[in-house]
Amino acid sequence: MSSTEPRGPVDSSRVPRYAGPATFARLPRLDEVAQADVAVVGVPFDSGVSYRPGARFGGNAVREASRLLRPYNPGQDAAPFALVQVADAGDVAANPFNINEAVETVEAAADALLATGARLMTLGGDHTIALPLLRSVAKKHGPVALLHFDAHLDTWDTYFGAEYTHGTPFRRAVEEGILDTEALSHVGTRGPLYGKQDLTDDEKLGFGIVTSADVMRRGVDEVAQQLRERIGDRPLYVSVDIDVLDPAHAPGTGTPEAGGLTSRELLEILRGLAGCHLVSADVVEVAPAYDHAEITAVAASHTAYELTTLMARQIAASRQETAQ
Repeated sequence: MSSTEPRGPVDSSRVPRYAGPATFARLPRLDEVAQADVAVVGVPFDSGVSYRPGARFGGNAVREASRLLRPYNPGQDAAPFALVQVADAGDVAANPFNINEAVETVEAAADALLATGARLMTLGGDHTIALPLLRSVAKKHGPVALLHFDAHLDTWDTYFGAEYTHGTPFRRAVEEGILDTEALSHVGTRGPLYGKQDLTDDEKLGFGIVTSADVMRRGVDEVAQQLRERIGDRPLYVSVDIDVLDPAHAPGTGTPEAGGLTSRELLEILRGLAGCHLVSADVVEVAPAYDHAEITAVAASHTAYELTTLMARQIAASRQETAQ
C-alpha cells in the first residue's frame, strides 16, 4: 500500500473482530494518519436529557458494535474506507455539570476538526450536541439543509427554563440563522405531543414532517425522492436520533416511542440520499444501559456506516471530477 492510499481497518483475517483496537470499525486513530477525510468523534455528554440518562456511554457502545462492520458496503456498492481516509478522533471532553460550557466545548472541538478539512461523523451523547455541531458546520458552509431523523420534533422552546436541552436544539438553530429554512425536514416523528400548537410552531420554523406512518404507507423510495428534492444541491447535515427506530429495533434510548421505523427502513432512506452534498452527520441518544444484546448499538453503528459511506462516495467523486 502506498503512502497516499487510505489506511483502513485492522484486517479481520489476521486479528479477530472481537480483538484489536476499540476504535470505530477498528479504524486507525486520528493521530495515526496524516490527514482524515472523515473524522469519527464521540461526544459522551447527556446532561441535556429530559427522561432516561445514559447516552454519555453511547459512543463507546457504538464503537464496540462497529467491530462487526466490514469494509465493503454492498448497499451503496462502495468500500468507504478504501475511497477516503476515515479515522477515529476519540472523544470530546465536555463538562457534565455545565450545559452552556459543554455546548461551547463541543463547538470548539468541531471547529478544530473541520479546520483540518475533515467531515464529521459524530457519535452522541444526547441531542443537545447537535446545536454546537451545526454552529460549527455553518461557519464553514453557511446555513445548511437539515434532515432530522427522530421520534420527536426537538423544536420546543425551553425545559424548566433551560434553552439548551436535547428537546430544543433545532429551534435554537433556526433562531441563530444557521439552518436553511427552505430545506428542513423531520423524518420518523410520531407519538403524543403537549398540544397541537407544537406542530404549528414547528411549521413556522420551516420544518416539513415525514411521519413514521408516512414512511410505512408511501415506502422508502418515495420518501427518499421527496427528501432529495427538498434538499437539492445545498450543503446537508443529517442528524439521527436513534429513537427514530421503533423500540423493537432500538430499546436502548432515553425517550422511546411506539410505532417507529424499522432499522431496514432507516438504512434504505439513508442510501437513497446518494448524490446529496452531505457535509457532516451525527447519530445520538444511544443509551446502552437500556439495550438488549446490543440491538440499539448495532443499528446505530450501521447507521453511522451508511452516513460515512455517503460522505466517502461524494468526496471521492469530487476528487475524480477535479482530476479530469
